[in-house]
Amino acid sequence: MVQELEQDNLSEIVSGNDTVVVQYSATWCGNCRIMKPKFKKLATENENITFVIADAEKFTESRKLANVDNLPTFATFKKGEFVNQVQTNKFDVLKELVDEVTSN
Repeated sequence: MVQELEQDNLSEIVSGNDTVVVQYSATWCGNCRIMKPKFKKLATENENITFVIADAEKFTESRKLANVDNLPTFATFKKGEFVNQVQTNKFDVLKELVDEVTSN
């Protein structure tokens, strides 16, 4: 399942869950819209991970957790700590990021 942020509280979600994968996006971002269904597909395949979509323009504190400067950015967190991020519109790159955080 994918949770869409409704308030700038990503830090609470990251600290309250073991493994979190975040898609930072914006309404105007075409590549973000292209990646959203792929992100949701990965969420259904990895039910032990918390998947979150965060609007990088509305939620600036959440954006700072991964130093986001381009969209779409995908970031991983483990045990409350930032692990890695990629800026991509390719499913294979996103899948590698998720596989990396699940293997640690």
